Amino acid sequence: MKSLLSLIRFPNLVIMLLTQVLVRLCLVFPERSLAKSFTWPFGILLLATFCIGASGYIINDYYDLKIDRINKPERIIVGKGLTRRKAMMLHLYLSLASVTLGTLLGWRIGLVYLGTGLLLWGYSAQLKKRMLVGNMTVALLAAAMVLVVPLQAGQPSLAAWAYGIFAFLMTLIREIVKDMEDVQGDASFRCETLPIVLGLPKTKWVLYFLLLCFWLFTGFVIAHEWESKLLVVYLFIGVVLPSLVLFRQLFYADRKRDFAQLSWLCKGIMVTGILSMLVWH
Repeated sequence: MKSLLSLIRFPNLVIMLLTQVLVRLCLVFPERSLAKSFTWPFGILLLATFCIGASGYIINDYYDLKIDRINKPERIIVGKGLTRRKAMMLHLYLSLASVTLGTLLGWRIGLVYLGTGLLLWGYSAQLKKRMLVGNMTVALLAAAMVLVVPLQAGQPSLAAWAYGIFAFLMTLIREIVKDMEDVQGDASFRCETLPIVLGLPKTKWVLYFLLLCFWLFTGFVIAHEWESKLLVVYLFIGVVLPSLVLFRQLFYADRKRDFAQLSWLCKGIMVTGILSMLVWH
């Protein structure tokens, strides 16, 4: 069981589901009580998200087996605790379950999960080896998992779009940082990720630009929500300050361990950003 939970990145799935719960409770239906917000269609949406997220992590490990032997040998499960054949079958079952559950909620939701499943497969098989294409794919899927909540509810939400953009930018930054962390193994298998094509120094400049975009976007949100003092203070302490720390540590980073720490910092900023929904008015 421990190996299975590690394979599907259970903590990451919890963050994904928590995000969707907060989007619905705090942004889509803030006027509703907790009991009225948790309807059975929303429960199906959460289950579909869990299935598609788990299937994505499984297929990623399936295709990354050789690379992970170099980058993360201690985390290998497919091929050791779980045969590659069983991993593929589990991925297919979970993908089918997510699309089926999504379709029960409407053809648009079904298409979202079908498209997500196909993109996750394409990302794991080929797209992640292409400069920026793989990074953009994951970032877009992160945003999609936010925006599918108001789509399912039939309730448009500008605030949800703001968090979708936040998820896109921070995920894109983190994915590039992870490529910098894994450059040794990726280079051994002729991947064309940003750090391999441009080198680490130039890749840092790309990240500086993305951080600038992130700060401008966050600044716009703060200016727009200036009357909500609690939200403004929270965003400054929980998002802006940690992103400044990220910039400083990125400037000095030059080892695999440094980039691993940056990846965790990105995830922390993502979590604190998500939790800001609790103080959104």
